Amino acid sequence: MRQNYTYKFYWIILIACAIPIHVAFAQQKVDTGFLSKAKIAPQKSPFRNNLHLALPPLKPAATSNQKFSVVKPDDKLLEDVQVFPNPITDQVNIKYQLSRNAVVTVKVMDVLGNDLITLVSQRVESGEQNFSYPLASKLQRGFYFIRVVAGTESVIKRISVL
Repeated sequence: MRQNYTYKFYWIILIACAIPIHVAFAQQKVDTGFLSKAKIAPQKSPFRNNLHLALPPLKPAATSNQKFSVVKPDDKLLEDVQVFPNPITDQVNIKYQLSRNAVVTVKVMDVLGNDLITLVSQRVESGEQNFSYPLASKLQRGFYFIRVVAGTESVIKRISVL
């Protein structure tokens, strides 16, 4: 008795699941071949995306002489960062190259990553940049890091102060 009940129950569940699936697939496929002969407009299915995008018309002779540059993701903004002399006694010289205009921040950090001095924080033109800053009495003897940040890129150089 129990086995018969189980088989009947499974068949009922199978048919109950098959009917909505059949209805869903039947509504997605609309045969419009007979509609063209009968001049009847096809009905829109509620399951289709009815989004229509209308683009503005293009003028065939319209040209633009405005130039723009496309930034490639593999282009580096900050290149060739040099900190000299190392070890530092009285002043630090920083040399770097930018591929395009950007906001540049140069900071001196201790070994724990705490910001000690902000040397530069300004918008800089593209090209090679040189910067000098006196550090004679501002830092004690030891190891420090100089962090140069341009846009989203950063370069960290280790220095030692004598």
